[in-house]
Amino acid sequence: MRNLTIKRNKSFVASLAKVHVFIEDELNGTTKIDGVNCTKLGTLKNGEEKTFEISEASAKVYVISDMLAKGWSNDFYELPYGTDDVKLTGENRYNPGNGNAFLFDGNTSEAAEANRKKSNKKGVVILIAAVIVGFVIGLMNSGAFDNSLKGRAEDFEVNDMTITLNENFESLKSDSYDGYISSDKVLVMALEDSFNYIPDFIGYSAKEYCELLIELYAGIECSEIKEEDGLVYFEYEMTNGETYHYFSFIYKENDAFWLVEFATFADEAEECRPYIMDWAKSVKFD
Repeated sequence: MRNLTIKRNKSFVASLAKVHVFIEDELNGTTKIDGVNCTKLGTLKNGEEKTFEISEASAKVYVISDMLAKGWSNDFYELPYGTDDVKLTGENRYNPGNGNAFLFDGNTSEAAEANRKKSNKKGVVILIAAVIVGFVIGLMNSGAFDNSLKGRAEDFEVNDMTITLNENFESLKSDSYDGYISSDKVLVMALEDSFNYIPDFIGYSAKEYCELLIELYAGIECSEIKEEDGLVYFEYEMTNGETYHYFSFIYKENDAFWLVEFATFADEAEECRPYIMDWAKSVKFD
C-alpha cells in the first residue's frame, strides 16, 4: 500500500462546495465515471488537504463536482504503478463550460487533455440546454400569480438543524451541500463546518468566522458584517450570465459552525429580503 495526498488549493471558485475524490477500481467499484468503475475515497473542502491509502496498482484518480455532473465536471490524474507515496495539488477554476471543475496541477497527459476538451464540449451543451429551460421556466413564473414567497409554514431538517420555510420549497439531493432547498425565487444552501475538522474554530465567535469567510471570498464585493436581531450575516453578488444576490448567515452551535446562504436574482433581492430574514431567524439546532 501507499499514501495518496491531495491538496485542494484555496480558491474563490466553488469555494463553498465540496469536491469528491474517486479512484479507479474495476473489480469493486460501484460508481461509473466516464465509463470507468470507481470507488470513492472521500471529499475535499476549499483549502483542505487529505491523505488516502491506496494500492500500488496503476489507476486513475478522479475529482468530480457532484454525482449529477460526474460525466462532464471532472478531472483525472493517471497514477503509475509504484510503492512511493504520491502528492497531488489542484484547484477549482472558473469555467462555466465544465461547471468550474477541479483541475489537477501539471496534468498534461494526452488522455487528461482529451478528457478536459470532451468535458468542456459536454458542459457547453448542458449549459445551453439549462439556459433554454431556465428561460422557459422564467416565462412560466413571471406572471402576476407568483406567490412562492408565501404559503403554509413547513420545517426542513438538515442534520441537527431545522429551518422553517414554506410549502413551496423542495429539499433536493446534493453531494456538495448538507442542505439544498429550492423554490421558484429562493435557493437555500446549508453547510456544516464541524469543529472535528478544525478544532481551533471552537474559540471563534460567529462574527470572527464570518470574517474568515469574507477573506476567503477574495475578489467579491461583500457587505460589512451585520449583527441584528440575533443574526450574524453579510451579503454579496455574483454575475454568471445573470446577477445573483446572496444573504450569508453564520450560526455557531456546540460542535460546528453553520453557513446558511439564501440566493436570489439580484433584481428580486429586496422583494425577498423580509421573508429571508424571517426564515433565517427560524433556524434552530437540536
